[in-house]
Amino acid sequence: MRRGGREVWAREWNGYGRADCVHVMSATKSVVALLVGIAVDRGMIGSVDDKVLAFFPDYKIKRGEKTLQEVTIRHLLTMRAPYKGKGDPWAKVCSSGNWTEASLDFLGGRGGITGEFAYRTVCLHVLSGILHRATGMLTVDFANRFLFGPLGIPAHANYCARTAEEHRQFTIGREPKGNVWFADPQGLGTPGYGLCLSAADMAKIGELCLREGCWEGKQVVSLEWIRRMTEPRKVESGMFRGMDYGFLWWIPHPGKGVYAAIGNSGNVIYVDPERDVAVGVASYFKPTVFDRVDFIENVLLPAVEGAE
Repeated sequence: MRRGGREVWAREWNGYGRADCVHVMSATKSVVALLVGIAVDRGMIGSVDDKVLAFFPDYKIKRGEKTLQEVTIRHLLTMRAPYKGKGDPWAKVCSSGNWTEASLDFLGGRGGITGEFAYRTVCLHVLSGILHRATGMLTVDFANRFLFGPLGIPAHANYCARTAEEHRQFTIGREPKGNVWFADPQGLGTPGYGLCLSAADMAKIGELCLREGCWEGKQVVSLEWIRRMTEPRKVESGMFRGMDYGFLWWIPHPGKGVYAAIGNSGNVIYVDPERDVAVGVASYFKPTVFDRVDFIENVLLPAVEGAE
């Protein structure tokens, strides 16, 4: 937990050390939102309203497919891109030779762009493809140079699974991980999951956002991007515990300024500008744990503030 530019509380359990990393699951998405913002700030990506296919001129559009041609980066960032079929086609994407192209195959469809919230993980791989085409860098290299490095987060390396079972064990294994990011056969980091971080480094990312994109006097990502990224948008389905959504960040309490990166197993980067606090919670695999925001707000913050 960080406040006022410094760490004010930290604990480790279950044999984990301070520098040990865990697979932060879908909290990866929110880190990717920051990377997209950095690319926009630096003019590598023109706008979130750029069409997705502008980055893939060599992609062969299926006959009769019109919807895909209108999909933008904004649709991906807000989880409002249209898809063929329901759910994530894990097997088809992850067994393919090119995960970006396989994910593009599932974008679009006959229903047109409805703006309906459709949460996806594996098909979000298109964003890594866009970052690669826009920057000429692998996901992990771009993150090391423009995000992790400035924050003092250890440099990360790609982790590539050789088999489906190795992929599975990476996802659900409870042993400490290194500073790695799961990557596809081309070396592009998975944007929907796969990043490994320590709780301390998660809190640093939270404080970067808390300080409006500034870290130790250096503007890592623009204030404009932080504001756009955390602007709440209603999730019409009423699911997801009633939370709103920004650019790959959850908004637990619309109107209160709180926002969070949330991954399965209880991985959270929590930011509350009003209380001037950023919290990182890292947890090894335990499925369908989604109460960490409640834990932070109802247990951790009152305990730490009461001790100050």
